[in-house]
Amino acid sequence: MSLTTRVLIALLAGLALGILVSLSGNASLARAVTWIEPVGTLFINAIRMTVIPLVVGSLVAGIAAAPSLGSLGRSGLRAFTLFLTTLFAGGIFAALVAPAVFSRLPIDPAASAALQASAASTAGATQESVQRIPGFADWLISLVPSNPVRAAADGAMLPLIVFALAFGLAVAGLTGASRTAVVRVFEAIRDAALTLVQWVLWTAPVGVFALAFPLAARLGLSAAGALAGYIGLVAVMTVVFGVVVLYPMATLGGVPLRQFARAALPAQAVAFSSRSSLASLPAMIEAAREKLRLPEEAPAFLLPLGASVYRVGAAVGQTIGVLFIARLYDVHLGPAALATVVLTVVATSFSVPGIPGGSIVIMAPVLQAAGLPIEGIGILLGVDTIPDMFRTTINVTGHLAVATAVVDRPPAEPGDA
Repeated sequence: MSLTTRVLIALLAGLALGILVSLSGNASLARAVTWIEPVGTLFINAIRMTVIPLVVGSLVAGIAAAPSLGSLGRSGLRAFTLFLTTLFAGGIFAALVAPAVFSRLPIDPAASAALQASAASTAGATQESVQRIPGFADWLISLVPSNPVRAAADGAMLPLIVFALAFGLAVAGLTGASRTAVVRVFEAIRDAALTLVQWVLWTAPVGVFALAFPLAARLGLSAAGALAGYIGLVAVMTVVFGVVVLYPMATLGGVPLRQFARAALPAQAVAFSSRSSLASLPAMIEAAREKLRLPEEAPAFLLPLGASVYRVGAAVGQTIGVLFIARLYDVHLGPAALATVVLTVVATSFSVPGIPGGSIVIMAPVLQAAGLPIEGIGILLGVDTIPDMFRTTINVTGHLAVATAVVDRPPAEPGDA
């Protein structure tokens, strides 16, 4: 049985058992939530601990070992252009479609009140996070870390990526044995991190069950209708955006659509089950090398970079999430507010960590820009398992599509398909 199948079975089992516990009203069964919930937290932490060595090792080794830094720079510039284009396209697509759908979504006032009450418990934590949101000048200054070790300890990915890119360029400037030795060290760090990710994914069914069970036990069926509308819209719109925009974009690199779709499937399966772009990086690298036969700059540089900073699923999903919270709190967002939301979503998407629920965790600036209660994050985070599966899958599709589109692909060999 494949990992994807086992994870989906675990997800459905966790949701079903959680709902049964909620409906039973049995206090003893309810206490099981407090026993199982730490297992889910351990799973999330296990994925998070692989992020720093995987990203730093991949970027430094990829840049330092590149045969042509000029080619790498051109590919990076083309990739960043596609990043911005698709991020804005995803945000605008969601901003145009979601309001019309949510306006027809019936929300029981009692269910709305219940959801708002459940979110209130997170208000203190979210307000604290809002107070830490920097202004533009502070954000710009923070991109260059004064202490890379502290940036790694704080999980500040953008400053750490800036350091890794600069350090990789410095290593590329070395000659002889010094360069070879440093490159081998970072290649070893990258390979060890990839192995560690694979070990963590082996436990994914247990982790997913431990995440789904407490969620269903707390929510039950009290607000199922409103939440189902939100979950369904995220799922449908991310799939539509991937099919209409990302798959055709991959053909810009001369790869047939069918070949790209087949090559992307394993990485998409890992993304859907693990809800982590970085956990999907090994499968993406294998697809780029073995199935798509892309130049080494794609698996060594573009894919690690994309998996670290490019979240097209967040552009779609965060915008829908803001509009759902607005509908839940009965707040109307006009064209100017929607434009502000899209701009904020695109800007914050580059700092989304490649971990489960990452795009919801950093949504405070987006809600704040729309004038919505920050505690709405608690509502979205509480039901984020399924939406995050779809967002992460479309993120991974975007990573592979951009890498396929921007690199100069060598001529196909006989038998390639």
